[in-house]
Amino acid sequence: MPRFSVIVPAHKVQAYLHECLESVLGQSFSDFEVIAVDDRSPDASGAILDAFAARDRRVTVLHLKENVGLGPARNAGTARATGDYLLFLDSDDTLAPGSLQALADRLKETAEPDVLVYDYARTYWDGRVVRNQRAALLAQDGRPAGPLDDRPELLRLLPVAWNKAYRREFVQRCDAAFPPGWYEDVAWTYPLLLAARSIAVLDRVCVHYRQRRRGSILRTTSSRHFDVFDQYDRVFAFLDRNPSLDGWRPALFGRMTDHLLAVYNTPGRLPRSSRGLYFQRCSLHFRRYQPQEPGPRPQGVPGVTRRLLVRLGARQVFDAVRAANALRRRLRRLVKDTSRAAREAGLRLHYRIQRHRPLDPDLAVFAACRYGGYGGDPAALEAAVRDLAPHLRTAWITTPAYAHTLPRGVRRLQPGSPAYWTALARAAYLVNDVNFPHAYRKRRGQVNLHTHQGTPLGRTGLDLQGHPAASAGRDFARMLAHTDRWDFCLSANRHSTVVWERAYPAGYTTLEHGRPGNDVLLRADADDVRRIRAGLGIPAESTAILYAPAHRDYRRGFHPPVDLVRLARELGPGHVVLYRAPDSHAGTATLPEGLPDTVLDVSAHPSVQELCLAADALVTDYSPLMFDYAGLDRPIVVHAGDWTAYRAARGTYFDITTEAPGPVARSEDELLSILTTDTWRGPRSAQLRAAFRAHFCPYDDGHAAERVVRRVFLGEDGGEPAVLPPERRTPAPPARP
Repeated sequence: MPRFSVIVPAHKVQAYLHECLESVLGQSFSDFEVIAVDDRSPDASGAILDAFAARDRRVTVLHLKENVGLGPARNAGTARATGDYLLFLDSDDTLAPGSLQALADRLKETAEPDVLVYDYARTYWDGRVVRNQRAALLAQDGRPAGPLDDRPELLRLLPVAWNKAYRREFVQRCDAAFPPGWYEDVAWTYPLLLAARSIAVLDRVCVHYRQRRRGSILRTTSSRHFDVFDQYDRVFAFLDRNPSLDGWRPALFGRMTDHLLAVYNTPGRLPRSSRGLYFQRCSLHFRRYQPQEPGPRPQGVPGVTRRLLVRLGARQVFDAVRAANALRRRLRRLVKDTSRAAREAGLRLHYRIQRHRPLDPDLAVFAACRYGGYGGDPAALEAAVRDLAPHLRTAWITTPAYAHTLPRGVRRLQPGSPAYWTALARAAYLVNDVNFPHAYRKRRGQVNLHTHQGTPLGRTGLDLQGHPAASAGRDFARMLAHTDRWDFCLSANRHSTVVWERAYPAGYTTLEHGRPGNDVLLRADADDVRRIRAGLGIPAESTAILYAPAHRDYRRGFHPPVDLVRLARELGPGHVVLYRAPDSHAGTATLPEGLPDTVLDVSAHPSVQELCLAADALVTDYSPLMFDYAGLDRPIVVHAGDWTAYRAARGTYFDITTEAPGPVARSEDELLSILTTDTWRGPRSAQLRAAFRAHFCPYDDGHAAERVVRRVFLGEDGGEPAVLPPERRTPAPPARP
């Protein structure tokens, strides 16, 4: 008997079916079966299901003789299921990596509840990934599994079947089945939540809910949307059969009213000729099921007015009120947009005026990571300017959210403010690791220093042409116009120099001086390492592994390629995993919730250099961080499970699997084998790392920032400090040799 039965009905989904099934079959937790139901699909869906079944014995395919619809197709799959728990996955959606393991762990923690509710994220055709707006309702706050009375807020979640795991014996005891028609999830979800003796929650995104550009039922204009009335009839009939649940009528009445009106108010669902009849049905349902003891009143006067108008069947007044509210919102937006346009026009005029004023020879302006916090090469240079060129005033461009990262005394410039545009117009020196806005126009006498963001493995700049997955939306002509502003371009090694000059062709001077941001890695001592680890909460006796995967251009959103729960479990006691998402996904990457205490999400930590100092080893795939970390001479493991796909989508400058700074793992199992033995820190690892350091860290000696400041800000061409040879460098020692 498998732990899970994953039921996947399929009808006209051939474009999405491969991704759906692969997301299930590729799970790290393997104790499951897939019951795939071909609902007499007219496309190749049935053949695709058969192909999966032929290669994986966990897949069973049912071919229905006629098209019965989503609900009955799920019932057919349920009848064949043998697992402890039932999961329903729509065939255009996917399971997030590590989801089944997380579900299995949570079911065990909560003593096998009847229902486990988990979270989802909407994935849009344009690449956006947006987590459920009501995710807070799934907070794991220590409450044990219990009936719905203990978590009434769960009724506010979307009434769908695919965000829950159901104990199969519980479903059989309730004799539950999906009804025919659209909105079938309503008549399944509410009765089972009410009947469950124990409900647990998992605060983790397990399903990626695809928002299709075309073809979705919810975007189809049809009279079948009237099926929603039948589904709520079934819900209230269930209450009639179970008088002990009568106290839930007010809450369900409120959910019904909101749902019925959501269908009415959503453009494109109802044929224009049937809208009047639909509103009449809403009014009938309102009067039929309105409880004698009303529940909580809707928030605000509009909610109260809306329910009154529905009860009276006053459709024309209801539509007029809706139109008035919509007009009010449009007017608000218009005023806001007009105000914004006037402000922008004023700022443009202000900037033009400031450009006619003399340059300020003592002002240097810095920015990094698209106006993020104080960090990277620009931060190291700003600190060196204050130390070596105290006659210069410095300012850092960032938002209030990152103000706390600025050293005391460093002036903050608010992006887009008058002071910001004044600084761009008058500063003698401008330093950034990305480009300043297109509206900025470089003046004669201004010095622009571009630092980049590390040594490139994946292609960049003009070299991205021919790689549409990575270059989508890029304006190469605008990029070159920005590049023409640069006076100096920093390079950490000869490899970077060659790449920059080809990928960003312009008249700048390349400064092969090393990465200023890495100076701290050569200057920190054992006390610094202990202090940083203590601040991160790393026990003194633990081995810290920094896991820093790279962004994938061929995937929507970002999900850790390694199962973090499994990684922590396999490493065992005495280890801490520091997980850092790519900068472009910090704060948005999907992570398993309820991770063990030995996994620390450090994606928002302001200093990646501090994380490097704290870590005893680095695990990465294609992140530029490996080039920086190599300067510490600490072990590095490369996890290149999808190297072929990454290289095809992004393009690379060399093969990291043959020129790696340490052992290379081609799978998660191989990675765990390396980390749970001495392979990751053995003599072969040291040999590979030494060759890598010699090639990519020739100038990382702790004095890169000084060389740049003396060359650019003090004009000492040729007077910069000589580069220390490798044998004289002393990287910060690891906490655990």
